Amino acid sequence: MAFNAHDLTALAATLRDAARIDILPRFRRMSPGDVREKSGPLDLVTDADEAAEARISAALEKMFPGVLVVGEEEAAADFTLIGRLAAAPFAITLDPIDGTANFVAGLPLFGVMAAVVEHGVTTAAVILDPIVDNYSAALVDAGATEHAADGSVARLHVADPVPLGRMSGMVSWRFMPAGVRDRVLRGLPRLAQVWDHRCAAHEYRALCAGHSNFVVFNRLMPWDHLPGVLLHAEAGGHAAKFDGSPYCAGQTEGGLICTADLHSWRRLHGALLAGP
Repeated sequence: MAFNAHDLTALAATLRDAARIDILPRFRRMSPGDVREKSGPLDLVTDADEAAEARISAALEKMFPGVLVVGEEEAAADFTLIGRLAAAPFAITLDPIDGTANFVAGLPLFGVMAAVVEHGVTTAAVILDPIVDNYSAALVDAGATEHAADGSVARLHVADPVPLGRMSGMVSWRFMPAGVRDRVLRGLPRLAQVWDHRCAAHEYRALCAGHSNFVVFNRLMPWDHLPGVLLHAEAGGHAAKFDGSPYCAGQTEGGLICTADLHSWRRLHGALLAGP
């Protein structure tokens, strides 16, 4: 199917419903039994994640019969879902709560993310901030927009390119291999400022709205990055993996750098990843 603007609005409404029903009523009301570890103490899941994913998945399967839904929590139980993503005629990736650690800590820095993938190509994306009930959205070749709770819409555009020493952005170095991590950390003083929200949803939204100059990730789970990479491209930015190749559906390794343009990407890559 060809995903269109009407479908995008329906997708955003589905995410907003789950946020209103399953996520926000649990925010700052979690008991210890509502939170569990998955792969370790830095990888959490809550009742809110699971309830929101179940609600959204059921709604999407009803709206789009035959869709392959690749949700973070379902994929944790069946990792083969990621391998099916690139070849699926029509799929939607889903992160019911991106920034679960912040959600558990009572910090209002979490989001709900979804991307539409058709025959391996990301064609639409939504990133919702449940706290203020606004979202960023994109359709391939149609630009990126921000939608406020009052219904107003604004175009998104990345910040203009700046010299390396004036670049401010996010570097997620925690999951990098030791050698890469050490090289990246040595390069950080060449930048103006580095920060980390522990939430790709907010980091991509800040980038696409022109509030930062770059983001750098190592771990590339599709529900975390397919939405943001499409939004960033439609907002005018340039993204590539550490080796310069495009990031595509189904890939989970290889790192990712997103900047204003190719020249900025090359300068940032040289500062953080060039050399021994």
